[in-house]
Amino acid sequence: MNGLLKLTRFVSQTFAVWVIVFALLAAQFPDIFKQFVPWIPYLLGIVMLGMGLTLTFKDFAEVTKNPKAVLIGVAAQFIVMPSIAFALVKLFQLPADLAIGVILVGACPGGTSSNVMTFLARGNTALSVACTTISTLLSPILTPAVFYLLASEWLEINAAAMFLSVLQIVLLPIFIGLVIRGIFKQKIAQVSQAMPLLSVIAIVLIVTAVVAVSKEKILASGLLIFAIVALHNGLGYLIGYALARMLNLSVYDSKAVSIEVGMQNSGLGAALAALHFKANPIVAVPSAVFSFWHNISGPILAMWFSRLNKSQSD
Repeated sequence: MNGLLKLTRFVSQTFAVWVIVFALLAAQFPDIFKQFVPWIPYLLGIVMLGMGLTLTFKDFAEVTKNPKAVLIGVAAQFIVMPSIAFALVKLFQLPADLAIGVILVGACPGGTSSNVMTFLARGNTALSVACTTISTLLSPILTPAVFYLLASEWLEINAAAMFLSVLQIVLLPIFIGLVIRGIFKQKIAQVSQAMPLLSVIAIVLIVTAVVAVSKEKILASGLLIFAIVALHNGLGYLIGYALARMLNLSVYDSKAVSIEVGMQNSGLGAALAALHFKANPIVAVPSAVFSFWHNISGPILAMWFSRLNKSQSD
């Protein structure tokens, strides 16, 4: 078991490297990785199952202990990131398929990687976990609603169908994970420590599937997509932190809000794109690029945050 945990830590810490390596392999051998496209929703389900297996009622305690900070973090997640996405789409006058993809990833809840980054940043990890959990539980309603509000000018959106998709690939696996943990308790608590390894593998396969089916369009607009994703992510960190400080949260809490806002559940974005926009595979590309970029920017920000004067954390 110790060997498996060491492997899990190593793979999790080098996540961005694996995404880049396998994305390059997918571009070189697309026919091999295209086979994973139909499996994208199930792969994301594995990630969400892992989240359910690691959740306990203690993770919800921060909601009652620090409700203001949780409310700010969750509200900012569904207001700041979609708004930045919409502004970037308009500013750069993106074509419809890319515009939809950028707004889709902006409308997703926070990613679980944010919890690890907040810990490394010496921020409020309990707050980060609470925000990720609440935003994920709200995502079946808020993700389709926000996406419909901002992206409907480019295409007709079936928000009800998207609601059902998020329910099936996010909430259902989380619920199953919670039930399994509740039944088996300590046994699952040990096994769940290795779930990040499966999550990394699942997200890497999702990215490779997207790259495999969108290779030509990525090559045609790769730099533009990368610039948009980097701006989206970076502005999310900056505005999230500034907003938290303006609303009188401590530096300790503001670090968590900043990282929570800037890091998205891009796997969900890719899964929804694969399910609802099969005719336009480029829609999933911003989510795929976000998957590896925020795992590069996150550790950099966490390193900088961790060096903030400890007295500022009060």
